[in-house]
Amino acid sequence: MDESFANLQTSHLLGSVPAVISDDKRSTNVPIASVNEGPSANMQIFPPNLGNNTKGYQTLESPTVQGPEQQPSNNWKGFFNVYSYTQYFDVDTDVVLNRLMSSLYPTSGDFFNKIDANPDLYGLVWICTTLVFVLASLGNCATYLVKKRTDGNAPWIFDVNYMNLAASIIYGYAIIVPLGFYFSLRYMGSKADLLRFWCLWGYSLFIFVPTSLPLLIPVEFLRWVIILLAGSASSCFVALNLRSYLETNNDITVVMAAAFGLQMVLSIFIKVWFFP
Repeated sequence: MDESFANLQTSHLLGSVPAVISDDKRSTNVPIASVNEGPSANMQIFPPNLGNNTKGYQTLESPTVQGPEQQPSNNWKGFFNVYSYTQYFDVDTDVVLNRLMSSLYPTSGDFFNKIDANPDLYGLVWICTTLVFVLASLGNCATYLVKKRTDGNAPWIFDVNYMNLAASIIYGYAIIVPLGFYFSLRYMGSKADLLRFWCLWGYSLFIFVPTSLPLLIPVEFLRWVIILLAGSASSCFVALNLRSYLETNNDITVVMAAAFGLQMVLSIFIKVWFFP
């Protein structure tokens, strides 16, 4: 081999091996790692990461952290914040209609299974508000028909107090009665969920909305038959669903009887006060 090629610089050529440098020379020179080290490799994973907020490929340096420590955000912002209660009104029309139809079939006893994933307060507020206006308006119509039937010349005055009374009775019953059952069952050591109880009692009042219209018929016997049938259906709906929810409770008979009796008392009160 020609010796003229022996002194050529070959460190920059592809595949070249750096010369061995003794320890004393290495200490005085720039470290080899800093000289020969190129830009750091950015290894990537294939296929691309198609996450919610990421685009392109996912690098190994910033893996997506997923684990049991990630908890869903809590929407509760305080008792006096309206946004804390929006989660209890997040229901579709189909869901509400399905629960309304379930309240008209009191013997099924599967209402808690249907609302287990998402119990709502929308039914409680909407049904109670509708029932208040129905009782106040149709109650005045019923008194008008009765008065005109007995004495056509007698004067009739719209009773505004029907609205106040209906709101006090319906809202008070739908809120206080489930609250009383909740604390009683908790005291007896049974599992109880106040939100589910409010949902149950709220939908149990729906049957009084359509049955208020035939109560305008000025036949006393027929009115009593209608209101007793509606009250019995609503009472069975509450009692049977409580039985399915509290199967392990030793005092389930007492709880069912109390729920049935209170619901019947409400139905009789509606008949006596608003449709005399």
